[in-house]
Amino acid sequence: MSVLILGLGNLLLRDEGVGVHAVQALGERYQLPDEVEIVDGGTSGMELLDALCGRDHVIVCDAIRSDAQPGSVQRIDGDRLAGFFATRISPHQLGLSEVLANLELLGERPKRLTIIGVVPEALGLGTELSAAGRRGMEQSIDFILEDLAALGVRPTREPLTAPEGA
Repeated sequence: MSVLILGLGNLLLRDEGVGVHAVQALGERYQLPDEVEIVDGGTSGMELLDALCGRDHVIVCDAIRSDAQPGSVQRIDGDRLAGFFATRISPHQLGLSEVLANLELLGERPKRLTIIGVVPEALGLGTELSAAGRRGMEQSIDFILEDLAALGVRPTREPLTAPEGA
C-alpha cells in the first residue's frame, strides 16, 4: 500500500497555508511507516505529478471556501469529490484537478482520494495561522490520523522534546 499525505497552501498568506502547516506538524509529531509519505506541495501544480502517480490513497489537506465557521474542517471523499471539483472552493483545486486528469490519462490515478479542507479565517499577508486556523489545523491532523487508522496504519507519537541528556 502506498499512501501520500499532501499539504497544499501558501505559507505567506496566513490560513491559506494551513494544509502545509498541518502536514509539517504531523511529520514533526509522528513517525510514519515507510508506506506513508508526507509531501509539502505548497502552491505546486503539475510538479506534483510524480508524487501522486500510482498511489493507493492520497490525502490532501488544504484551505477551502465554505459558509461554515472559520476553523471548521470538512472531509470530502467518495461521491462528494465530484462536487468538490465541480465548484471552485480551493485556490489549488485547478492545479490538483489538472494533475489528476493527467494521471487518469496515464492510467496512474490514485485509487482513493480524500480532501481534508479547513475553512480559513485570515488570508492576509503573514506567516502565522489565526486562532481558527490553528484549531482547524489540529482537527485536520486528527482527521488524517483517523484516515490512516482506517487503512490499518498506526503512526507512533514522537516526543515533542529531546530526552534528558541528549
